[in-house]
Amino acid sequence: MTITRIETEQAPAAIGPYSQGVRAGDYVFFSGQIPLDPVNGEMIAGGIEAQAEQVMSNMGAALEGAGLGFEQVVKTTIFLTDLAEFAVVNEIYGRRFPGISPARATVQVAALPKGARVEIEWTAFCG
Repeated sequence: MTITRIETEQAPAAIGPYSQGVRAGDYVFFSGQIPLDPVNGEMIAGGIEAQAEQVMSNMGAALEGAGLGFEQVVKTTIFLTDLAEFAVVNEIYGRRFPGISPARATVQVAALPKGARVEIEWTAFCG
């Protein structure tokens, strides 16, 4: 099996020793995206709505960089620092998956990198 690194300048660069995504066989495993501006690498301004929108934009850019789209996402994990914000994030997330929604887990965490309130990691099928 060939393993290939996925990288695009349209999504924020990795801020540590990891890849934006890794293709292994028929799947691409994407690292978590937080609401960073892909141009300057800084956290975007605004509340949970703005952060969730930016995460989904970053997710779309990373998928596009792999030649994929939201319709190929099969599994996601959403990390929130406050589950009370779940409904807002869920609504923004749901707009990107009008067909078959991916399998998903959502968990509350104590903190996320750079003070983010939301992070999403995912797996896409490319076979």
